[in-house]
Order: sequence, then C-alpha cells, then structure tokens
Amino acid sequence: MGLLEQCEAAFGSPDLYRVLGVRREASPQEIRRGYHRASLRVHPDRAEPDAKEEATRRFQILGKAYAVLSDAEQRAVYDEQGTVDEEGEALRGERDWQEYWRLLFKKITVKDIEDFEKSYKDSEEELADIKAAYMDFEGDMDRIMESVLCVDYTDEPRIRKIIEKAIDSGEVPSYKGFVKESKQKMIARKRRAEKEAREAEKTKDELGLGGEDDLKALIQSRNKDRKKEMDDFLAQLEAKYGNNAKKGGKKTAAKKGKK
Repeated sequence: MGLLEQCEAAFGSPDLYRVLGVRREASPQEIRRGYHRASLRVHPDRAEPDAKEEATRRFQILGKAYAVLSDAEQRAVYDEQGTVDEEGEALRGERDWQEYWRLLFKKITVKDIEDFEKSYKDSEEELADIKAAYMDFEGDMDRIMESVLCVDYTDEPRIRKIIEKAIDSGEVPSYKGFVKESKQKMIARKRRAEKEAREAEKTKDELGLGGEDDLKALIQSRNKDRKKEMDDFLAQLEAKYGNNAKKGGKKTAAKKGKK
C-alpha cells in the first residue's frame, strides 16, 4: 500500500496537506508546525498499551507525509502530479520515525502537552478545525472526535455545542448524521471513554507510573475529571429527546439551523 493509500486508510484523506492540517500554500515552517501538532495527537508515548501498535502506525504515516512535504523537490512533484516517489530517499527503507521525530523536536513532557492544550482549546484554530472536521466527515461525531486535536470522547458536550452554534448561525450545513444521531451511538462513545479511563488507571497502578513524563496518568486524569460532565450531557439528551427519538418524528434543536 502506497503512502497516499495509507493516509486515506488512517486519516480519512489521501491529501498530505490535510493529513498534517495545513494549507496547500503553507510555508515550510507552517508544515513543520502542522506535523508537530498532528504527531503529538497520535504519538505512541501517549497511547494505551492496547492502542500503541495503531498509534505507531499512524505516527509513521505522519512522518512520511512530512518527509515528502518538507523536501522541496518531492513537494513540487506532489503538487504538480498528485503522486509521491515511493522509492525516493525520504520513503525508502526502514527509517526509525520516532528517532526522526526526536531529532526534529524536543522530548515531549506532560507540561508540553498541557501548554499546547491550553493555548489550543477554545482558540480560533480549534474552532476552525472543528468546523472543518464537521464538514469533512458530514457530521459523523465518531470521526470528528477522532480527528480534532487534544480531545477525547468526554469532550463531546463542548464540541457538540460549538457545532450546533455554527449550524444555527449558518456557517455550516445541518447534516442528518449529526442532528439525528442515535442515542445508542452516543452511549457507545461514553462507554469507550469509561473503558479508556479504567484501563489507564489499571496501567498506572500496575506499572507505578508517575512524574512529569507520565502521559498516561494525564490522560487518565482528564477522563476521570470529565466523566461527570458526559453523564450529565447524556442525561439531558434522554430527558429532552428520549421520547421523540423513540417516535423518530421530531427534529433536534440543532436542526433549526438548516434552511
């Protein structure tokens, strides 16, 4: 499978620029920053043990995408022909992509993640990313939550409010997959969040993790802190839409944004 096919399978798009979250006209510095942001989200050091293999695969794909776009000649070929040189130096052989990353960027610490998250959340950049993901995936919340930086499934109430506001203001269309999403699908996301929190807690206890570099502990703490918010959100949905959902006949509040 070639790089573009790998990108589509892992990130839902064969577009190298979209995979790194940058414009086609992006400068080399912007591409580097985009790679840094995207790789922080899938870095294997942040993954749970049972998800490390998939995180490593996605991390490697991001490294290859950056290797192409950071090379002026390969980028020019990609821009002109929409292809990449699979036999070129950047993609040839078994490169250690984590070592490649470490040579480009300093070691990640919990403080790095926290600082980036604080500056990113509720920023104009995050709002644009959420709206872009909503459009790209036509309202599929599972894929939206997977693609937006610095969120987990317990962030759903906040993300959903942002999208509903954008629908109401006419900034984005009202997709059926979003406004008529089933309660069962929402509950499945909640269960995944609870499972991740339990597994992170178990891993922390078993390995005695702790200290500044303990990214797993940070993930566990976030899940635990937000669990009540997710519970309250689903309870509100049940109270507000439960009967209507069973009848299948009425629109959600977000639907009114559609003209």
